[in-house]
Amino acid sequence: MKTNTNILSLLTLALLMVVFTGCSPSQRKKDITSTSGSVGRQTDESIVDRFQEPGTRSRTAVESAIELSQRYAQLSELAAALREENKELINENNKFREQITLLQAKLNQTQKELKEANDLLIEMLTELNNWKTNILGFRNEMREAQKAQIEALLKVLDILGGEIDTELSLTDVPQEQTTESLKESTSVTGEPNE
Repeated sequence: MKTNTNILSLLTLALLMVVFTGCSPSQRKKDITSTSGSVGRQTDESIVDRFQEPGTRSRTAVESAIELSQRYAQLSELAAALREENKELINENNKFREQITLLQAKLNQTQKELKEANDLLIEMLTELNNWKTNILGFRNEMREAQKAQIEALLKVLDILGGEIDTELSLTDVPQEQTTESLKESTSVTGEPNE
């Protein structure tokens, strides 16, 4: 604002000097055209008219200076508003940059945790599949062991002189049938050998 008042005071001082010296734009135009020839008049006037605004012919230098000072004041206010808006945008941009760095750190941490969780899930799935394979294998081993126990039991019964139903064979025995149910289903007759 201080610069605006300084510029306004300089413009008014310059206008006052122009007014007191008696030199006006119309006198300068007459001096230029009177010195040149008749051919030069037409071209000089057209050149001078080209560079002057249409409304400035009837205005005085003071009015032009006032109008220019008003335009300058408006433009300086606009420039100040734009500077203020620029500062606000810079501040907002800095805030966004800080948020981006914080969010980027959180994103990196989350990606790391997700990768670890994914690796853990893959490991657990592998262990689960191994466990399932082991259980199925163990079940087959248990069946084989039960089959061997039943065969041994049948041999012992045969040695002891027991009678074994021939209708019942090991291949007909369901896999889920236990040794105790087989003992109950076989009939032992006769006396043991002494």
